[in-house]
Amino acid sequence: MTGKNQTVVSEFLLLGLPIESEQQNLLYALFLTMYVTTVLGNLLIILLICLDSHLHTSMYLFLGNLSFSDLCFSSVTMPKLLQNMQSEFPSIPYAGCLTQMYFFLFFADLADFLLVSMAYDRYVAICFPLHYTTIMSPKLCLSLVVLPWVLTTFHAMLHTLLMARLSFCVDNVIPHFFCDMSALLKLSCSDTRVNELVIFVIGGLIIIIPFLLIIMSYAQIISSILKVPSARAICKVFSTCGSHLSVVSLFYGTIIGLYLCPSASNSTVKETVMSMMYTVVTPMLNPFIYSLRNRDMKGALGRVFCKKKIHFSLPW
Repeated sequence: MTGKNQTVVSEFLLLGLPIESEQQNLLYALFLTMYVTTVLGNLLIILLICLDSHLHTSMYLFLGNLSFSDLCFSSVTMPKLLQNMQSEFPSIPYAGCLTQMYFFLFFADLADFLLVSMAYDRYVAICFPLHYTTIMSPKLCLSLVVLPWVLTTFHAMLHTLLMARLSFCVDNVIPHFFCDMSALLKLSCSDTRVNELVIFVIGGLIIIIPFLLIIMSYAQIISSILKVPSARAICKVFSTCGSHLSVVSLFYGTIIGLYLCPSASNSTVKETVMSMMYTVVTPMLNPFIYSLRNRDMKGALGRVFCKKKIHFSLPW
C-alpha cells in the first residue's frame, strides 16, 4: 500500500487496560488468577461430564460444549493480555490480530448459540416431560451441537475476510486489550460501509434472534408452570433453570449494553471494563454457577473423586 499518509501495517499496538503503573503487578496477579480459575473450572466440568455416566444426557452435552467454548474464548484474549502487561512494547502482528478476531467471534457466537440449545432443552424437559426422550433424540441433540459450530465458522470467517480486504493507515494503535472489530474499523483508510452494514445486519441477528428464542423458551416455561402452580413445581423450575438464567443474564447483559445500546458518552475505559465482563468474568463464573447450583454436578464430583480415592487406596 502506497500513499503520502499511508504505509504497510505489519503489526498493531494494543494499549491494553487503562491502569496506573503502580497497579500493574497487582492486576497482573489478579488476571492471571482469574484465567487459571477459568481454565481449571471449565476443564473440571468437561472432565466430570466425560467420566460420569449420569451426566451423559443432552443437557450436559450442551454444557460440556459451552465449557469448552468458554475455556477457548478466554484463551483467545487473556494470554496476550497477560503477556502485554509485562511487555514494554505491547504489539500483535497483523496476521495475529486477524486470527484473534476470528476466534474471538467464533467462540463468542458459539456460546451464544449453545445457550439457545440449552434453553430449548429446558423448555422440552419442563413443558413436555413425558415426551422428553422422544423429542430430544440423539440425532436432534447432535444437530443442536453441530449446527452452532457450522454457523459460527461461517459468520466469523465472513467478518475476517471483510476485514482482511481493508487497508490501514499510519495509525496502528488499538485502544483496547484485544483486536476488537470496531476498533480496527476506526483505524482503516478504506471504505468500511460494507463491513458496518454486515455487522449491523448479521451481527445484530446473531445477538437478537438467539436472545429472543431464549426469552420465548422461558416464557413458555413460566406459562406452563402457572397453569399448575405449586411450590414443588416452582422449586423444580428454579433448580433446573436457575443456573442457565444466571449465565444468560451475565452474557447478554454486558453484550447488549455494549453493542446494542451504545451511548455517545461511553468512554474507552467503560467499554474496556464491559468487554472484560463478558470475555473474562463470565467464562470464569460459569463453572461456579453450574457446579454450586447443580445437584447433578455436585453428585458427579463426589462420585468421580470417591471412585479415584477408593482406587488409589486399594493394595497393588
